[in-house]
Amino acid sequence: MRCCLKPVLPIDLSAGFCLDRLVAREIGASLADGYRSASPFPHVVLENFFPEDVARGLSDHFPKERLKSDVVFDVGYAGHHKRQILPLDCDEFCRRAFDFFNSQPFLEFLEGLSGIEGLVPDPYFVGGGFHEIGRGGKLGIHADFRINNKLHLRRRMNVIVYLNDDWRDEYKGALELWSRDMKHAAQRIAPLWNRCVVFNTEADSWHGHPDPLETPDGVLRRSLALYYYTASKAIYEEAPNRSTMYVARPGDDQAIRREAQGLRLAQHLAGWVPPEVLRYSRGAIRRVKKLVRGQG
Repeated sequence: MRCCLKPVLPIDLSAGFCLDRLVAREIGASLADGYRSASPFPHVVLENFFPEDVARGLSDHFPKERLKSDVVFDVGYAGHHKRQILPLDCDEFCRRAFDFFNSQPFLEFLEGLSGIEGLVPDPYFVGGGFHEIGRGGKLGIHADFRINNKLHLRRRMNVIVYLNDDWRDEYKGALELWSRDMKHAAQRIAPLWNRCVVFNTEADSWHGHPDPLETPDGVLRRSLALYYYTASKAIYEEAPNRSTMYVARPGDDQAIRREAQGLRLAQHLAGWVPPEVLRYSRGAIRRVKKLVRGQG
């Protein structure tokens, strides 16, 4: 029975999508060696990813009717008979689930798994959310977009979880992972119930399911897709790396005005003076003040 299998992520649904962040990190780290050494690029296939009540809840609450924000792709090799559903327009259960996928515990799991620190979720779910593909649908082999143009972040990881009961091989729809030189398919992964695929998003992480689905009427290939990013250190070249800047109000007394001015001066000095010199200067100032107080 599926419900008797131990899930990869022991999410407590009764407590509202609760997972201890340290436990999540440990689970990811325990899978890290296999993930990082996997061929053709870092990836892992995880069975029984969610507890059964979470997976079943996602399946039961998967929006069956079209929503106002749905995006439907019918563009041939670049996506055919594919529907993307944004979490914002889904019901409360799904919104809470996707909030969890953007939360610290889930990020800790992914960081422990990949070794990529400082992962950033996408609250806009650009390209992500629920995906649904019908008979004849396909998605050609591709490497994903590398930069989120809305958030100006670098894409680093993909997470796909399948929600298909009783999927059969004759339906096709397997996720193919191709070698970096595009000479052979290194992996073919059937979109089975509660199976999760995680992989690094790189320039040559070629993947897709390019064969048209041969499903019976009413049988749809359903999944959720999540993408994670990192910020660029180039931000330090674009904005000063300073702490909070304080100012006094026009009516504040002289003591507050001097204090605010001193805080601002400290931040300006931190931006221009080498750390070693700054530490020495602050120490010298403290010693002078102590000496003056002693003489007084």
